[in-house]
Amino acid sequence: MKPQERINELRDLLARANKAYYTDADPIMSDQEFDTLLKELEHLEQQNPQYADPNSPTARVGGEPISGFETKKHSIPMLSIDNTYSEQELRDWVSRTERAIGGSSGPGLFSGSTESGYVCEPKIDGVAMSIRYESGEFVQALTRGDGTEGDDVSHAVRTIRSLPLRLDSSTGVEVPDVLEVRGEVFIPLSEFTRINEQRESNGEDPFMNPRNACAGTIKQLDPKVAADRNLGFLAHGIGEVSEPDFATSFSDFIRKVQQMGLPTTDQRRSVAGVDAILTEVNRIDTVRHELDYATDGVVIRLDNLALQEMLGVTSKSPRWIIAYKFPAERKTTVLIDVAHQVGKTGKITPRATLEPVLLAGTTVTHATLHNYGMVRQRDLHIGDTVEVEKAGEIIPQVVGVLLSNRPTGAEAVLPPETCPECDSPLEVEPLESLEKPESETTRRCVNPECPAQIREKLVWFVGRRQMDIDSLGEQTIDQIRSSDIPLNHFADIYRLHEHRDALTKLDRMGEKKVENMLTSIESSKSRGLSRLLGAMGIRHVGTSTAKALARVFPDYDSLRSAELHELMPMAVNRMSGKKRLELFGLQEKISEYETGLGEDTANVFYNYLHSESARDTFEQFRKLGLDLSSQEFVESAQAEDSVFAGKTIVLTGSLERFTRPELAEKLESMGAKVSSSVSKKTDLVIAGEAAGSKLTKAESLGVQVWDEARLLEELSED
Repeated sequence: MKPQERINELRDLLARANKAYYTDADPIMSDQEFDTLLKELEHLEQQNPQYADPNSPTARVGGEPISGFETKKHSIPMLSIDNTYSEQELRDWVSRTERAIGGSSGPGLFSGSTESGYVCEPKIDGVAMSIRYESGEFVQALTRGDGTEGDDVSHAVRTIRSLPLRLDSSTGVEVPDVLEVRGEVFIPLSEFTRINEQRESNGEDPFMNPRNACAGTIKQLDPKVAADRNLGFLAHGIGEVSEPDFATSFSDFIRKVQQMGLPTTDQRRSVAGVDAILTEVNRIDTVRHELDYATDGVVIRLDNLALQEMLGVTSKSPRWIIAYKFPAERKTTVLIDVAHQVGKTGKITPRATLEPVLLAGTTVTHATLHNYGMVRQRDLHIGDTVEVEKAGEIIPQVVGVLLSNRPTGAEAVLPPETCPECDSPLEVEPLESLEKPESETTRRCVNPECPAQIREKLVWFVGRRQMDIDSLGEQTIDQIRSSDIPLNHFADIYRLHEHRDALTKLDRMGEKKVENMLTSIESSKSRGLSRLLGAMGIRHVGTSTAKALARVFPDYDSLRSAELHELMPMAVNRMSGKKRLELFGLQEKISEYETGLGEDTANVFYNYLHSESARDTFEQFRKLGLDLSSQEFVESAQAEDSVFAGKTIVLTGSLERFTRPELAEKLESMGAKVSSSVSKKTDLVIAGEAAGSKLTKAESLGVQVWDEARLLEELSED
């Protein structure tokens, strides 16, 4: 069989398998067989790129990241739905609807009729989406946005396995030239549980609820994130349809799109009259905790499309549809204890331990307290009787306290003053919350070697743009840490030579790899203070700030001995050349640089530098032979007369002689500040081949532009 024929055959077979599994709930092949065929298709497409198709089943695994979102206009506005929270308000809506259709003096349209006039279905707590097909092919997915325009998130929605990328035309239903289906994208609850368990095992904060997690997933520029989270989709609305007579009722529309392969809820029911509607609301309320998607109510709409059009819309909502919202179930229980959990970013989260209580279908023993500002607001004490509900029907949270039930002598819940894991200083955000404690949002450990954070920090530390240690990547770090070889802080990297024999016995290591790794570790000792600071993951000290600090302070000792005000950019910039020469003992005048730290962030960094953990870390570095001097400090003095000194430069396009990181580092060593975006403050843009929007903006602002030839000419003169 020719490659193109086999590719088409596999695409058709895999598309049918997806529909059978996700829409029909009647699989036609095993997961293993599906994965084998998918790999075969991926291989064939790689070998035959001329047959590429964005709607191939292989698109489900996610393609290349996009550069940004494009906002597009909805062909038909996506309006919001009015909500109601009471039975009486729902009865009033039905009464108004029937009077509007049947006349104010006559009986309602459906009174005494056996015709099903309304459709009820669960209100899915997800992200509203408009999916557009043209000639049966998926072409676009837009978020609701402001109702008139939405963001094009096709890159993420294309990964949803339950959503057909080609509509099935074999069932006898004629596929319109243009078909827009509105629906809800969501994270299935079983998947949400898996994701949160994985995040917690990685030391990350769990997502608070499926809806927010779903919204964040869709807005990731990398579609692989969406593919990994196994999003779902259910159709529940009508957008643009090119054939006006495609359907006469909502039920008819749903039946036809379902035949084409689009997934819909199996909890939709057609009913007649308000009593039947209320019966259906109660039924959905009973079964909703058994569904694999979050629901927060019931959507009720007129079924007949002509009657929908007759009723029309208000400025923000259709008159023919309403959502009955379920109140969040709330129970009381007793607060037994509060744990202080440290995440991988150092964020400390209070977590309540409760006497078990049955809530929204599950037994709850723990609940989030969000942050210590909220703990203060509620004046929580151990032994308090607290009110608990589930955020988004998923995550238990403490929402109130019954002060009248507080036991005598109850102990107040207080935030930790130091890290519960390593006893290091904490950063409190916002810092002014020390004066207004109820406004506190986050407490964070600033020690980059905190045991709760160290694994991710080690991976960052050895990276190419940090300490650049070969043969010690993420998998090797995990492998070493799972053995008896100690690798629990940065200094342990420089003691790995003491465990050479044990390293060679690890799986997939061997003499050569170990030798390369140890040689690279030894070489990294000479990277200097800038690379070391940027590699450690110190709060508020990234690569740029580390370089800026290294231009101001000649070594670690001078940095640590600096006063707090000397770490702030305005203080440093106010120093005269003579003052800075006196302070740092340099015999030549140097350029003035910002440190990259503001008033609040300088305070956090200063506290870390003077903590016991920081002193211990840098003393270990010194004893192990790491260079703690600032190479940038000497370079900044030598760069005084450079043509690039003091200039803000933007790089765009591809260059033959440099990669962008290499050129940025070189220009910074010559006194330049390299920025990622063009503005009125930009002094120079260096444009290589295929320069794009940055070049266009530079030309519109009148910013000077150099090509690579001019750059090389200036560099040779420098």
